[in-house]
Amino acid sequence: MKYKKRQKAVILLADGTIFYGKAVGNKQGSAFGEVCFNTGMTGYQEIFTDPSYYGQLMVTTNAHIGNYGVIKEEVESDSIKIAGLIVKNFSYDYSRDSADGSLEDFLDSNNLLAISDVDTRALVSYIRDHGAMNAVISTETDNIDALKAQLNDVPNMEGLELASKVSTKEPYYYGDPDATYKVSVLDIGVKRNILRNLAQRDMYIKVFPYNAKFEEMEAFQPDGYFLSNGPGDPEPLVAAQEVARQIIKRNLPLFGICLGHQVIAIANGISTYKMHNGHRGINHPVLNLVSGKGEITSQNHGFAINRQEAEENEALEITHVHLNDDTVAGLALKGKKVFSVQYHPEASPGPHDSSYLFDQFLDNIKRVSN
Repeated sequence: MKYKKRQKAVILLADGTIFYGKAVGNKQGSAFGEVCFNTGMTGYQEIFTDPSYYGQLMVTTNAHIGNYGVIKEEVESDSIKIAGLIVKNFSYDYSRDSADGSLEDFLDSNNLLAISDVDTRALVSYIRDHGAMNAVISTETDNIDALKAQLNDVPNMEGLELASKVSTKEPYYYGDPDATYKVSVLDIGVKRNILRNLAQRDMYIKVFPYNAKFEEMEAFQPDGYFLSNGPGDPEPLVAAQEVARQIIKRNLPLFGICLGHQVIAIANGISTYKMHNGHRGINHPVLNLVSGKGEITSQNHGFAINRQEAEENEALEITHVHLNDDTVAGLALKGKKVFSVQYHPEASPGPHDSSYLFDQFLDNIKRVSN
């Protein structure tokens, strides 16, 4: 890489704490959002394009980012969804033969502000102690007071509806029209690899906007329903909650992932809460209480459901728990074909311990269809 002088940059947290770094690429200015961190060693391109990260400033704990470039197939949506990027060492050069280009060019083409040379160990440690909070990253290092004033106007993630920002505007189809089964998907931030996993199991899919009504989804005459992952607080998603209630009322096959899992819980009277710093990484340990087996999972969420309320609800069964903090990682409705998990069984690049959940969904569909 030809050496070029890089502009100084700053990270200002909502509580006034400041970290310093340098700008990556050609993008200058400021980016606002909730600062969070992901512990994955690989998969940075999938993380940056995951709709669930919309509105967040992403800190990567892996020390080197960009070293294997980018490739067109490894995106989870049509654009970068994070609000900004914070790394320790940014690799301008890449070594993967199959790469389509550099991460620097990918960020520039998406007009994303990124900063490197940050003490990310200190920053992550601070977030772990003080919780995820709003922040700004900026090249306007001489304007701290102005940045503070602008940061005060950024809405908190709690109570924030973001599904509308990432959902499709119009319904669309995915997969083979001649597939044996049909599935209606409510897009509240769906990842492409979820659709791939459904299509690989002989399902033809129609994807609906976040505010679609049950009657619209039912008109497709699906064999099953799916509620996707997505960003923001699940509580404001009243339309999605009503869709879940209607599906459950009719005892139709339903599978929910992450935000969809939280929507299903709310539809059953279970409240949710904003976590201290969330779960984001590809090495989170989960215990399947039904099989007794452990799973290493990919997770990305800043909200969770109330475990005590779930335990007291006689209609629900807790099927999975997170082994680090005992939060609920999976639910099933007793006597119904409805289940959900608080992690990503479609994980790309991995792990794939939980891909069996798509087969479980297919089995539920077959029981009804046959």
